[in-house]
Amino acid sequence: MPRVNLSMNGKFPGTLSVLLLAVSVQVASAGPNVVLKQSSTEAGYIARLLINEVPFPGEHGWVSEENTKSAMLAILWVCHGRIHHVPDGYKQKQVAATTTQSIIDVITVGGEKGQCDGFYKDKTGSFKAVPRVHKRIDYLLSIANKGTPGRFARLLLHAQGLAAAYVASGIKGADRYAGLKTVNSVKVTGRAYGWMSDQDCYKPGGSFVKIPNANDGSLGGNRFFTLEERKP
Repeated sequence: MPRVNLSMNGKFPGTLSVLLLAVSVQVASAGPNVVLKQSSTEAGYIARLLINEVPFPGEHGWVSEENTKSAMLAILWVCHGRIHHVPDGYKQKQVAATTTQSIIDVITVGGEKGQCDGFYKDKTGSFKAVPRVHKRIDYLLSIANKGTPGRFARLLLHAQGLAAAYVASGIKGADRYAGLKTVNSVKVTGRAYGWMSDQDCYKPGGSFVKIPNANDGSLGGNRFFTLEERKP
């Protein structure tokens, strides 16, 4: 059998070197599909809240990619509304359980079992999340970063995109509940000011009014709530 000439005078070295270069470039450019901002940053922390509060494929409450993305935006609007759209007749503390202009304060008020379960500030004032939050997000990232980017990657990137845009320049996307005026003949303020797991056993009580399915009140396994209208 004739021997293949791999000497510098043969034809193969050039082809081989090109192949090796292509492989090395591909390896060098390879990286994870999704990298979230550090949880110690506002954008990274907000993204983790949005991810934590909604279902991903295969989880309880999953409907569709668009449904989960819509829930992320609705949750961000709740947090934003508790700061910038406190309705007439209400004080911010009645709506947000605090008085603040910081979305981080809105998320962490009440501690680990406060307004946003699992999100809190430690004794130094640093914003933190309990281990189960990080464990689930690490799991979702591990799926998103395998193979070709798919739904998991798109959802994680959507959450990070919403959070980063919010910190940089404000909320992106319309508030689907802004124009809500009545719910079952009850006059309401419009906008959502709370969300809970979409189960009948969870009810916020007080002046909160359940937004019905006809108004997309159920998104991403969560039920959203507006407020009963009050006179100023």
